[in-house]
Amino acid sequence: MVSTPTRRQPAGRPGRPAGTGSTATKAQRPAPVTVRLKKAYRSFWSALEGNGTSRNGSTYYLILGSTLALTAIGIMMVLSASSVESIAAGKSPYGDALKQGMFAGIGIFTMFVLSRINVVWLKRLAWPAIIAAMVLLALVQVVGAEVNGNKNWIDLGGITFQPSEASKLALALWMATVLAMKAKLLRRWQHVFVPAIPVAVIVIGLVLIGNDLGTAMIIMMIAAAALFFAGVPVYFFGIAGLLGAAGAAVMAITSSNRMCRITSWWTGESCADGIDANYQATNGLYGLASGGWFGVGLGQSRQKYSWIPEAHNDFIFAIIGEELGLVGTVVVLILFAILGAAIYRVVVAQEDTFHRVLAGTIMVWLLGQATVNMSVVTGLMPVIGVPLPFISYGGSALLMSLCAIGVVLSLAREQMAPAIRPKRMLKFKATGRENAPRNKKTARKRA
Repeated sequence: MVSTPTRRQPAGRPGRPAGTGSTATKAQRPAPVTVRLKKAYRSFWSALEGNGTSRNGSTYYLILGSTLALTAIGIMMVLSASSVESIAAGKSPYGDALKQGMFAGIGIFTMFVLSRINVVWLKRLAWPAIIAAMVLLALVQVVGAEVNGNKNWIDLGGITFQPSEASKLALALWMATVLAMKAKLLRRWQHVFVPAIPVAVIVIGLVLIGNDLGTAMIIMMIAAAALFFAGVPVYFFGIAGLLGAAGAAVMAITSSNRMCRITSWWTGESCADGIDANYQATNGLYGLASGGWFGVGLGQSRQKYSWIPEAHNDFIFAIIGEELGLVGTVVVLILFAILGAAIYRVVVAQEDTFHRVLAGTIMVWLLGQATVNMSVVTGLMPVIGVPLPFISYGGSALLMSLCAIGVVLSLAREQMAPAIRPKRMLKFKATGRENAPRNKKTARKRA
């Protein structure tokens, strides 16, 4: 008698019917948290801005709205923070705010002009812009004015201009142009190094000659961001990070002022010569602490009475916290978060290397600078002179930041449905091979 082979029980729990084994169990498992967050994020933006030809331009208007809101807050807080010292100096309490408002008006006009042109047209300005920036940076060391130990300003008939701020946008535009041309060659270190790195080092060196380490750090950040969004291999950044850390250490050790700032920040004590380099940061923290939830009231700050030197500049965030409280600082943080998220949406939508590098570099520049400024004010970093974008007093910084936003708005405008897209002011037809549409679908999008 031959025995019949027994059927093997499928893997799984005892008593579970066939077909409900490990495969079914995996299918029934809930998705990881990261996957669910990604789906929720995509669903949110899809519902917010639509799909395909129904895109409503919400990204464009989020960038525009948050920028204008931050600029308006900046003018208001410059008026509040600068009025006391202006009166003490025998000047009009509205002088600095009016000057900031004038630059804001020029910047907003330029922003709208740039938002209505094809960004590819800016490639023509890349080389002239970087050459002009380097010439102006060199000219600063000859005829420039020195303020608080930094020589970064040129006086033009009573209006000071800071070429280092213009060099940020010039370098971002130039690196995007050059790296886009060499996109297929960036796996080789020779093409990464030449000519992008030498030109960036020249710009950074000219800024450091003026003793402005804070601006030099932001320009380093811009150069690194351009290389990252161009697709340079990650190990290049490890090497560059080690070299940058070594260079920063050398610059700190060789400068008694910088070492004093670092030791005062780390220990909370004065330097050996009795100088308290942490004085400004300490009083900034006093201002933030005294603001409470809702602040002491707009215009009622006590720290701006010379306790925080030039409170309307780099430490204006402390005045916001004192006068408008935690609520005011959170509003500023939310506006920067909205701006960053919207620009990121523009960056990830770009297929062209030039567009992606330019938009990504501008995003890192503005958000990175804002992060550094607020980190200094809250005591997370030693004191370095970096303004808060759109808010701190400074016409050059405000003008260049608004111009950068205009470039991003031009890219965001291309993502809108053709029926509601703002019309171009200047038309430019690209002739280069890298700008030719890859397929008919891309051609229809650009039409």
